[in-house]
Amino acid sequence: MPVITISRGAYSSGREVAERLALKMGYECISREIVLSASKLFNIPEMTLIRAVHDAPSVFDHFSYGKQKYVAYVRLAMLETARKGGVVYHGLAGHYFLRGVPHVLKVRILADMEARVAEEMRREYVSAEEARRSLIKDDDARARWSQYIFGINASDPSLYDLVLNIRSVEIEEAVDIIAGAAELPCFQPTVESRKAMHRLHVAARLQVGLMESIPSIKVDVENGKIVVTAKGHWAQGKKLLAKIDQLIDAEKEQVRIELKLSD
Repeated sequence: MPVITISRGAYSSGREVAERLALKMGYECISREIVLSASKLFNIPEMTLIRAVHDAPSVFDHFSYGKQKYVAYVRLAMLETARKGGVVYHGLAGHYFLRGVPHVLKVRILADMEARVAEEMRREYVSAEEARRSLIKDDDARARWSQYIFGINASDPSLYDLVLNIRSVEIEEAVDIIAGAAELPCFQPTVESRKAMHRLHVAARLQVGLMESIPSIKVDVENGKIVVTAKGHWAQGKKLLAKIDQLIDAEKEQVRIELKLSD
């Protein structure tokens, strides 16, 4: 089954779309569960990670290589769930963690500011001025977090397969549109798309497994290969390759590893 990621701003009805979509399709709907799983791996309070969304630099500055650790654990938690398929995810950077996997349908939900203000007023019992100020602050924080962590602008439409404005369609219509798109042949899992998901999962596991001894390690997927980037010379590289073999012994015949070392 496909995986659907939904990116949205606060009070833009993205959560409602995700929950109704999952119900309609019989999929699992996840969001905060990923952060909870990551907080257990990272061994810091869940609320600390949630606050990191709003003020990433100040939170991460308290930890050695905090940014890299946080991203690595959240990525692994996301891929552990997503690789099963049949998931609707709304939350932190799902479209980023699952990039390059054809059977992932990436959706962005938009809503007019006035509609968002009205919704926050209704839910939080605040004035229009307070709601607007809060939303502007939240949007700015999300943008800074996305840029700080991933170097991307989450509002860039090129990151998504489908962008829907709730001003133009009702929530149930949005659900029907997304469900219809998810049934298209281009979003169905194939042998190659499953391999792409597997490579991402192996890369995420390697990142987590290696970062304790090499905090600056970077592991990503490029052109169908898992690329491990570290500082050091080739003698260290041999030790690193041995550690990689140990971590992915059962899968090393299924993936290609490229090691990049720099002084």
